[in-house]
Amino acid sequence: MEFDNFLSPGRRGHLIGIGGVSMSSLAEVLQGMGLNISGSDMNDGVNVRGIEARGIPVHIGHSADNITDDIEFVVRTAAVHDDNPEIKTARAKGIPVFERTQAWGAISKDYENALCICGTHGKTTTTSMCTHIMMAADKDPTVMIGGTLPLLKAGHRVGHGNTIIMEACEYYNSFLSLHPTVAVILNIEADHLDFFRDLDDVKHSFREFAMRVPEYGYVVANCDDVNTMDAVKDINARLITFGLSREADVYAENVRFIGANSRFDIMYKGKLFTDVTLHVPGIHNVKNALAATAAAISLGVRPNAVKYGLAGFNGAGRRFEFKGKYNGADVYDDYAHHPGELKALLDTVEQLDYKRTVLVFQPHTYSRTAALFDDFVEQLKRADVLFLAEIFAAREKNAIGISSAALAGKIDGAIFCPTFEVLEDALRAIAHPGDIVLTVGAGDVYKIGEDILKGK
Repeated sequence: MEFDNFLSPGRRGHLIGIGGVSMSSLAEVLQGMGLNISGSDMNDGVNVRGIEARGIPVHIGHSADNITDDIEFVVRTAAVHDDNPEIKTARAKGIPVFERTQAWGAISKDYENALCICGTHGKTTTTSMCTHIMMAADKDPTVMIGGTLPLLKAGHRVGHGNTIIMEACEYYNSFLSLHPTVAVILNIEADHLDFFRDLDDVKHSFREFAMRVPEYGYVVANCDDVNTMDAVKDINARLITFGLSREADVYAENVRFIGANSRFDIMYKGKLFTDVTLHVPGIHNVKNALAATAAAISLGVRPNAVKYGLAGFNGAGRRFEFKGKYNGADVYDDYAHHPGELKALLDTVEQLDYKRTVLVFQPHTYSRTAALFDDFVEQLKRADVLFLAEIFAAREKNAIGISSAALAGKIDGAIFCPTFEVLEDALRAIAHPGDIVLTVGAGDVYKIGEDILKGK
């Protein structure tokens, strides 16, 4: 049975893991379409309270009793397995169970324009930039982002236009459930090697994603990335490229960095499209802006909407997010959890006028840390002061016996702290005026900066 069959007002569904970023967004989108939604989550939190405030009932804890006889379908996150009591009860009652991406994929079919942004890194920022542009163009889009966007005060938006903008993740091939009419591929690197066999396997999945675009649609590809261009070679959809070189269809000229801002001209096929002032730092964000512009061009958006949409973008949550000052040091938080993302972050910081870079890094998953160990070492040793928190397990168990202590052992002066309390004490003692303190990782490392700023 297809999820499409349930996308009509009055149908009743239950979302397991409803407090997650994508699931809470899905709940509100489905509610906005007239469906009756309930959910469950193991933990209370901001997202749970937000959807409860919208009248969506949420059970804290998973229980068979949550699956009442009036529920017609269940949606689960990848973290919810077959032994979950709600999954078992739903199947026993003959209630169909869908994956989260199947639901988003069905929703994306209902839009004339389905703009889906994927890549090893940069997805959240570029999806956010696309949202700013499409809002400036008065397209009234529906949006699903894997982070919080200040413009929306959330990671999602229920619009009434003919466009949906979605962050698309390759992990477990989840993006292959989507139906893009415009597919943006930012970059392709070896990642999620607990699922993919190797880089070629990763590239194969991105190619499959690009091939889901119909012939009348567009694939927006990073001209500077060899893996991306290899993946999209000879595809049927129309191709528009972006990059820093003039070989790209959309490229930048006259790039100037002024503190944490940048100014540049965006060129399209050799002619000036618009000029841009960007209020987020780094050459990687210039490239993200070019990707968002290329996507906008494919959708017929006017140059002024790109100009003013990008001018209004000040970053997404946990993407080089300024948190405050501690003892004269600037404290920032960033989601970087791959060596390529670390490189982009540290390249950006080196352009700024700080005396020292104090990096607090929490690796994300044992498999990624082991598979990309040498690449992590190469980037982490660039910091003036390096603190390493223990690896954030996420969905994994430590079957390979790896620890952040192993990374510390390969980097002169690195300090491994087994607990946040120890790390916070050390950070308080070392932070000085002129420092930038970076809490970095996809886990809960952001709490460290927040704790020292709150005086905990």
